[in-house]
Amino acid sequence: MKLKMAPNSLFAILLRSPWWISVVIAVVMGLMGAALLPERFRVIGALLGLPFGVIGALAARRQWALPSAARVAETQRALATMAWPAFAALLEQAFRRDGYTVQRGQIAAVDFELVRQGRRMMVSARRWKSARTGQEALRALQAARDAADAPDALYIGLGELSDTARPFAARHGIAIWHAPELAQALRGLPLGAIPFR
Repeated sequence: MKLKMAPNSLFAILLRSPWWISVVIAVVMGLMGAALLPERFRVIGALLGLPFGVIGALAARRQWALPSAARVAETQRALATMAWPAFAALLEQAFRRDGYTVQRGQIAAVDFELVRQGRRMMVSARRWKSARTGQEALRALQAARDAADAPDALYIGLGELSDTARPFAARHGIAIWHAPELAQALRGLPLGAIPFR
């Protein structure tokens, strides 16, 4: 049985928050525990913040390699000006670097078919410049995924998802990449004339 943290639990929220928030909570709880408890329990009280310290360390480890807000903004600007052939070549290069076998899609809803460690993923990226993505694009990707019996699907777009598309993606387990995920995936690859690290 695989244990899974509830997405809206305090620790799950802190894992998604900046790491230093958990560290501050750990220090405050430790100081309060040490100050308010009787003398013989002060050491135990000082350890009250330990779980938050661990969460802070885990969050810091996760966030260490994430792109900065400036890099995300630069990535979004660069990708918004690219033509499809250049963007597709860049994505293909990033997928290959990350260990995927890449094949261009054979139907309109799928731009790439990826395979890594025996798992297939259908990727739709051609509408990456759309300001807003509706449910119809995700529905087409999901239908192609079902037809191919692929366990994973990924939609790539710089714009926001509509109010109906967001729950549809969550319900069907379709991963969504916006500018932050693209900045991370394209790290080290040249976007136009500027190589991103």
